Amino acid sequence: MARQLRWSPEAIEDVESIANYIERDSGYYARAVVSRIISHAETIPDNPQLGRVVPELNDPDYRERFVHKYRVIYRVETDRILIAAVIHGSRHLDPLVEHIQSVQEI
Repeated sequence: MARQLRWSPEAIEDVESIANYIERDSGYYARAVVSRIISHAETIPDNPQLGRVVPELNDPDYRERFVHKYRVIYRVETDRILIAAVIHGSRHLDPLVEHIQSVQEI
C-alpha cells in the first residue's frame, strides 16, 4: 500500500518561489515546471526507495529525486512521504540540513 504524500509549508513556499522566479521570464514555463514538480512528487509514494539518499544528510530516510534542475527532497516515514524541500540543484544544501531535518507537515 502506498504511503500518503504530504508537503511541508517550507516545500510549498519553495515551489511558489520557483514559480515566481521563472514567471518573470515566462508564465507558461513557470506553470510547466511547477506542474512537473507536483506530478513527479505524486509518484514518490508508489516507490519511495527509487530516490537516492541525500548525500549531505546521509540518512536513508531522506531521499531526493530530480525534476528539471530542482531537487525534490523528501522524508520516508512509516505511513507517509513528507516533501521537505524543493531547491535548485546548484544551491548548497549544507546550510539547510538542520532546517530540512526539522520540517513538519501543515
